[in-house]
This record gives sequence, C-alpha cells and structure tokens, in this order.
Amino acid sequence: MVKGVRVLRTLGRCVLWGCVAALLMASPGWAAGIKIGAILAETGPAAFLGGPAARSLRMLVDEINAKGGINGNPIILIVKDSGSNPEKAVSFAKQLIDEEKVLAIIGPSTSGESLSIKKIAEDGKTIMISCASAETIIAPVAPHVFKTAPSDSFGAQQIFTTMRKKGTKKIAVLAGNDGFGKAGKEQLVKNAPDFGITIVAEEVYDKNATDLSAIVAKLKATPGIEAVVNWSIVPAQSILAKNIRQAGWNVPIYQSSGFANIKYAEAAGVAAEGIMFPASRIVVADALPTGPQKDFLTKYRDSYETKFNEKVSTFGGHAYDAMIILAKAIEVGGEDREKVRVAIENIKGLIGTAGTFNFSAADHGGLDVDAFAMQTVKNGKFVLLEQ
Repeated sequence: MVKGVRVLRTLGRCVLWGCVAALLMASPGWAAGIKIGAILAETGPAAFLGGPAARSLRMLVDEINAKGGINGNPIILIVKDSGSNPEKAVSFAKQLIDEEKVLAIIGPSTSGESLSIKKIAEDGKTIMISCASAETIIAPVAPHVFKTAPSDSFGAQQIFTTMRKKGTKKIAVLAGNDGFGKAGKEQLVKNAPDFGITIVAEEVYDKNATDLSAIVAKLKATPGIEAVVNWSIVPAQSILAKNIRQAGWNVPIYQSSGFANIKYAEAAGVAAEGIMFPASRIVVADALPTGPQKDFLTKYRDSYETKFNEKVSTFGGHAYDAMIILAKAIEVGGEDREKVRVAIENIKGLIGTAGTFNFSAADHGGLDVDAFAMQTVKNGKFVLLEQ
C-alpha cells in the first residue's frame, strides 16, 4: 500500500513538473525560435515579384537553420501571401505584429503595399525590410523601416545618364496607375531637368490594360519625341513594346527596373529587342569581373536555379538580401528589436544581390546609384548595355 502511494506521489510530481516545463517553454523567454514574418505577393498581378522572393527566402532560411540557426536559435519563418493587395498587406502586418509577435517583417513586394504598412510597422516598433523600390518607403526616414531594392530615383538617373550620352533631349513618359508607377513617374519628372531632358508627353494607363495602341497612336503623333520611358511592373510592359513596334514606330524604348524578368522579354518577343532598362547585376552575373560580388551572385543564382528549375530574377534577390541583413543584425542584437534595428543601421560593406549595403541612421536603403547597371535585350537575352 505504502509502495503504491509512493508511486502515485512520484507520478504526481512528474505530471506537475511536466506542466511547469510546458508553461515555461511557452513563455517568450523560452521561445522555440526567432520569428520572422514575410508579406509577399506569391499570387496576383505582382506574383513575378513575390513568387521568386518567397522561394528565395525559404531557401535561405533552410540553409541558415541547417547550419544551426542564428546564435544557436532556428528561424521560424511565417510567410503571408498578400496577393498583391494593399488591404491584405495591412491585415497581415497587424496580425504578424500583434498576434505572432514577430521580430521583423520582410516585404511587402510592391511599393504600394509597402507604403500602406509603413506606419503600422513604425507604430508597432517592428523592423520592416521592404522588397520594393519606391524611394518614399525610406524617405523620410522611419526608424524601423528599411528596404533592399535600389531606389527608383537611381533608376531614373541611370536612364537619363544613358540618354544624355546618346544625345536624347525630348521624351514621352508612361506609367501604370499603381504605387510603383506613380512613384517612378514622380522621380522621372523630378530628375529630368538635371540631365537637360524635357518631357513633352505624359500618360498614365490602367495597370490591367491589355491594349495600349490608342496611347501609342497619340504619342506617335506628338512632335519631337525622341524616346519613350515606361515605368510599371505589370504585363503592360510587354504589351506596350509590341504596340509600339506594330505601329511601325522605331523610337528607342526604356523600361524601369520592373522589366528585369526575362518572362517580360519573352512575352514581347521580337519587340523586346533593344529595350533598355536599369537593373541589379544578378541577371548578368557571368559578365562581371572576377571578385566577391560575382562569387556571391553566381552562388545565389546557381542555388536558386538548381532548386526551383527557373531563371533567377532581381526580385527574388531583394528578399534574399533582406534575410542576410536581418541575420547579420540578429547576430549582434539577439532578439531585442531595438538592438537589431540599431545593428542594421551600423551594417557596412555587406555584399548582397543588389550590391554592397552601407546603412546609416540617415540612409535606410544602403545602396547608391551604382547598384543599378543599364541593360538591354539582345537576341532574347539580357546583356549589359554598351555605352
């Protein structure tokens, strides 16, 4: 009888301590890993941005965790598919911050979504590293908001530098009616005078447009246009090129960095030949001189293309860079948001797919105009533009 009571007491203690252990493990100090959220457009009209980004991010997190995580702690990645919808991005941002208590958010994929949640991240004192390019995401600076895509102002400056070398002075500007198009058009208008360039015609089209021939006819009839610049991230990039060439108009075509997905060139077919655009060097890595940047780019490219059996794009690289930046900062700041935020601001000389990042309290983009290289379509492939 006594033996039986002892057994019961022993079992009772085991159950009690088991419950205590479970409660402790569930507390913030005993978390199972480092929670990182991501809001990426895996579906919807910007899936060509968010899809590669989500795949790149998951690939890198798997690699980090396979090596023991960060400071011995695994990363718990929570990816939310916004479907390219700013309203969904807002909802997911609140959920990740208030319910999941993530250390940081990677994304969103687009400028419109990023601008929609910028204040939410700041109010929640949660680090956000956007994968979009609009300079307004980080200007003015918000302490907790960063980005990895080179700024649209750099793209405008690269395009205008090329035009000045070619003697181009009068242009037409087109843009999609989304956040990316609006922000890019503003940068084109702002920077043009500094390069001696006059915008003689401006057009904004619906992001879902399937035929831009009427706009093309209007522009073709406008005297003095020496080149056309289109700023968008939608399929209309390919449609515009085809409509221009179908109209028999041989005007030079410039696109934004949003064109840096070979699928757009393939969709435009022969009309894509000669299109010029600024983009990160990942898509032309083999043409770069031997060195750390080329080594980094080819490693990422080869890993991605082997794993997913598709061509790498600059857009996947933006999420890849965001995770590299976060990992570096977490090594220094642990799981303290403020210490990690300050650690990001102190990152210098960090090689990523978009270039070498040098952040500061005044610069939450970390890149300069040389992060972009002018490229063109030649025989259906992207190559560096010879200038």
